[in-house]
Amino acid sequence: MDIYEQIVQLRREGRRGAVATITNVRGSIPSFQTAKMLVRDDGSIVGTIGGGCVEAEVWQAAREVMEEEKPRSLTFNLNNNPKYDTGLVCGGTLDVFIEPVLPPALLYIFGAGHVAFNLYKVAMIAGFDVIVVDDRESYANRERFPGAREIFADDFEKVMAQIHVPESAYIVIVTRGHRDDMRILRWAVNANTRYLGMIGSQRKTISIYKELEKEGIPAEKFANVHAPVGLEIGAVTPEEIAVAIVAEMIAVRRHTSPNVASKAYNYSAKHASPEDSQDAVAETTGNE
Repeated sequence: MDIYEQIVQLRREGRRGAVATITNVRGSIPSFQTAKMLVRDDGSIVGTIGGGCVEAEVWQAAREVMEEEKPRSLTFNLNNNPKYDTGLVCGGTLDVFIEPVLPPALLYIFGAGHVAFNLYKVAMIAGFDVIVVDDRESYANRERFPGAREIFADDFEKVMAQIHVPESAYIVIVTRGHRDDMRILRWAVNANTRYLGMIGSQRKTISIYKELEKEGIPAEKFANVHAPVGLEIGAVTPEEIAVAIVAEMIAVRRHTSPNVASKAYNYSAKHASPEDSQDAVAETTGNE
């Protein structure tokens, strides 16, 4: 199988991997410079860099590289370490560069109103592929979202039943009403995506959590939900809210802890009641 075709396939499927390349050779080794090996997220490999203990160590390092999403360089001296003895006449040194293969940053926006429209624009600039879902064709259309990867204009329940959301994806819920937000969150908390956010005040967030908990969803399921969504930067307008949301997604994407606090309420840890909670943002008549 062609390694480059397999890389493209992995990314299309929203999966991760790592490519190991021999970048430098000194002396005799059981392979050649530029030899490549792809390690997929399920541990399977395509290609080889020579086999033996070197390849085994590179395989393990590749697994770590795809988790950390950071490249790594390794050097192997086949002359000085007997564990690299393959029985062949090899006594050289080789350098191996391992780089992560990451899926596109795929963002599902549920809702197509004012906040969703601005979120789409800011997310596109930040390098996210965007999929828009709304039950109104007058809002969810190619004219309004020309650069979207996909657009679904149908009942939310129907769309959720037909799409496959990879674990590497991002989901932001910004529909026009609390009832739709709750329907989508009920489904989304079981998708185990990389990022899940929902717009609204802290009071609304806790109310929805409590309703879903009554249905049997464990409070722990809400631990990783960013709701209220976005970083606390004092955002008020739809444009500002979009910036706050995308900034939070970038922090997740880059494995960083921003100096600006998240607005998300940790319901699973606190179990506070709406009456005892201060709203993170003012209640509005809708999310749009």
